[in-house]
Order: sequence, then structure tokens, then C-alpha cells
Amino acid sequence: MDMRPLKHFLTLADTLHFGRASEACHVSPSTLSRSIRQLEESLGVRLFERDNRHVTLTRQGHQFHDYARDALEEWERLRQSMMSEAQALTGEISIYCSVTASYSFLYDLLSEFRTRHPGIELKLHTGDPAQSMPRVLAGNEDMAITLRPRRLPEALAFKSLTRSPLVFIAPREPQTWIPASPEASRPEQWRDVPMILSESGLSREVSDTWFRALGLKPRIYAQVSGHEAIVSMVSLGFGVGVVPGIVLEASPLAERVRVLPVKPELPHYDVGLCVLNRRLKSPLIHALWAEVEEHG
Repeated sequence: MDMRPLKHFLTLADTLHFGRASEACHVSPSTLSRSIRQLEESLGVRLFERDNRHVTLTRQGHQFHDYARDALEEWERLRQSMMSEAQALTGEISIYCSVTASYSFLYDLLSEFRTRHPGIELKLHTGDPAQSMPRVLAGNEDMAITLRPRRLPEALAFKSLTRSPLVFIAPREPQTWIPASPEASRPEQWRDVPMILSESGLSREVSDTWFRALGLKPRIYAQVSGHEAIVSMVSLGFGVGVVPGIVLEASPLAERVRVLPVKPELPHYDVGLCVLNRRLKSPLIHALWAEVEEHG
């Protein structure tokens, strides 16, 4: 469809000057005049009154102005919509997360995205959550679902998906080394407690800070990668662990452990999606990033 006559008309209606309108439309004055005359012949009315000095809109010209403006706007909206559908995104996005995160977030995160962008192939890698940000920073993954660190690297963008507490968990079966009154924690209660902690990452940093505030160095029974393994070892009676609440909720062993009402409580933290800022320039990455609604 040739929408140029409508554009010519609107430009002339705004400027009321054939010379300025022809310059704005990048056509000669004679071409502009011919375009307006053809419109008037099609409509059977005069749209402009003009003489050697003045150009004014007629009553019918004012009426046609509203139509021409609405028609061009609707045409542009339709054109952009159809172009977006025709230019389907294709390619690959790699996402790294823990096994628990794959259960807890991926369906909500990706189900509608897959419907909107069926040409994008998603590669999922699971592993130790402590490796999430290093893998993104190194360029090994496009995105990661991870804990927000106390200091977010400047190179990364982060969107929060949810908040979760860190909790102390103990075996369901009684053990002599489980603190009798964890709600009033004292160093002597925790001195001989076998602890099962993450090798690294935010949960390990928070646990170490908690014990330092207690004036005590924890007795480490095991250091493991992955919070799911901590739940397994605690359920077997090997010690007390520290895990995110969302890990415990998703674990099939949740009924074999119990949460200790430890005071002071460990802080909540953000779980979210991270990506390199420079990677947001990629249409594929930007499409998924824009799909995510950030939660406060």
C-alpha cells in the first residue's frame, strides 16, 4: 500500500506551505501538488484553499485530517506487529542453575517464553549454585538463576525472582549433639555440633558470619557442593546443615529433617536471574530478560 499521499497531506496540513511541506517530504513542489490533487479527485472535494500567498484547510480538509492521522498510526502499528511476527527470533540461550532452581522457577520463567519464541533453543545446565555467577562472568553461560551476592559485580545485571530464608536443619530423630534450646544460642551448645556446610557461596559466608558472631569456630563434619546434598546428609543423621528454605521445600527428604528455631535468625536473600550487561544487547537475551517480572 502506498501511504505517501496521506503523509503528504498531513505535512501540508501542518505547515500550510507547499515549499516547506515538499522539503519535509523530500519531493518536489510539483509532485506534492499532484499528490494532493489526486487525493481531492478521489474524494470529490477540495481539501485546501490556496492562492499565491496562502494555504488553508477547508472544512472537509479538517475532517480528512483526523482520518489520515488515525489511518497512518493504525497502519504503523499493524506493520510493526506483523514484522515482529515474521522476524521470529532463532538461536540458543544457555541457562545455569541448581537442581532445586530448575524445579522451582524454570516452568514459570520459560513456559510463556517458549510459546512466544519457539525458534529459540534453551540449553539447561545444573550444578553447584556457587558456580552460577563465575560461569556467567566467564562467558560459559548466557544466564544463571542464583543468589544475589552481598556485592553484585558491576558487569552483571540481576532481576529478583523471589526471597527465601536460610535455615538450620537437623535430623528428625533425636541426637545428643542437637542444641536443646537453639532459640537462645550459646557457644557451648554449638561447640560439638557436627556441621554440614556448603564449600563456598553466599550460604557459607552467612554461616561463617553467624558462628563468628557467636565467638565460635564451627566443627565441620562435611563440606559439600550443592544444597540438596546437605539435606540428604542431615536426613541420614550426620549433622546439622544450613540450606535455603526453597531447597528444603522442594526436597523429597523434607519430612526426614526439621528446622531448628535458631536465634538470631539467618538473613533472607534474593534468588534471581543474572546476565552480563553487555549480553543484553543480544535480541535473544533481551527477549528473555524482558519476559522476567522482577519481584521486590
